[in-house]
Amino acid sequence: MGQHQDRKRIGLLTSGGDCAGLNAALRAVVHRADSYGWEVFGISRATHGLMTRPPEYIEFDVSSTHNLLLAGGTVLGTTNKGNPFDFPLPDGTTCDRSQEIIDGYHLLGLDALIGIGGDGSMAILRRLAQQGGLNLVGIPKTIDNDLGCTERSIGFDTAVNIATEALDRLHFTAASHSRVMILEVMGRDAGHIALNAGIAGGADIVLLPEIPYTIETICQTIQGLKRNFATIIVAEAVCTEAGEKVTQTNRLGQCRLGGIGEYLAEKITETIGAETRVTVLGHVQRGGTPSPLDRVLATTFGVEAVDLIAAEKYDHMVSWQNRQVVHVPIAEAIAEYRAVNPQDALVKTARGMGICLGDTSYYTVDNHIRCKTPVVSLPR
Repeated sequence: MGQHQDRKRIGLLTSGGDCAGLNAALRAVVHRADSYGWEVFGISRATHGLMTRPPEYIEFDVSSTHNLLLAGGTVLGTTNKGNPFDFPLPDGTTCDRSQEIIDGYHLLGLDALIGIGGDGSMAILRRLAQQGGLNLVGIPKTIDNDLGCTERSIGFDTAVNIATEALDRLHFTAASHSRVMILEVMGRDAGHIALNAGIAGGADIVLLPEIPYTIETICQTIQGLKRNFATIIVAEAVCTEAGEKVTQTNRLGQCRLGGIGEYLAEKITETIGAETRVTVLGHVQRGGTPSPLDRVLATTFGVEAVDLIAAEKYDHMVSWQNRQVVHVPIAEAIAEYRAVNPQDALVKTARGMGICLGDTSYYTVDNHIRCKTPVVSLPR
């Protein structure tokens, strides 16, 4: 248990896209703060709650968090819109509302703020903290698992589990109908979900934004299989063969990634005549009950974040490295996103299992992936 210090008031917010495990982290923060005798104010709708007058918040205690461990989403609400430094107004103009957020922090009498978010959210929160002298601690959250300086982020494991289950189910319907089944999964910039789920689900082909592919290689792989069906998993950020992003625009004029699965299906059918179907998993990956690993990770991060406040170690983010929780400067974590390294151990594993990654350096013979050029060996 932590020793009681001067009674502090901690603010906590969730920012960016929702994911499984956010409420588990909130629960851990409340429990650990209680051991120090501190208060926890949950800020509603990310930084928007601090813009509102009076600020919108929920005061938590241990008894009010008993059912949060299993709950998906975030009870605080969140948003991935409205950069406070360039906030959109109804008339189409923008304005800087950053000082309103800083003032909201002080109106609530906060001693520190814990922000749970990805790289974009962390960058905005850090800028606010530097401008207003706020005491900030970060917790990494992103199903894409592409935030720097941490091996795992909250929400990633649950997303992989859901994608793997979908691939498992598609395998049997592909075999039953002699079809090529394509599963399009999330991955705004990085292919970690597709790679992990592809290995776990035994996909024949895994396509990542980090590794260029050719339709010819994909079709040769499908034809080289000693069966009449195939499964493909593709990250939504994968481009066309010509290197163009595939996007869709909704009725509100918002442009979103999506559609690479249909593009591939048309090309495969056109090239080899295979009957092809596409499943777009979408936001199912972000919702629902968190996996046991995400619950443990979120709980560990929440406890460590409060301990960082006790140690007055601000402008840092909790991180998972080498099977333990550590902390790193937020500036280092957001310096660059962590994409899939083509020489990564999991890429090597996929190739070793005969999974085609679509690149022209490899081709299929008798259901085995052969290399046209030597593979760079990983250091032992």
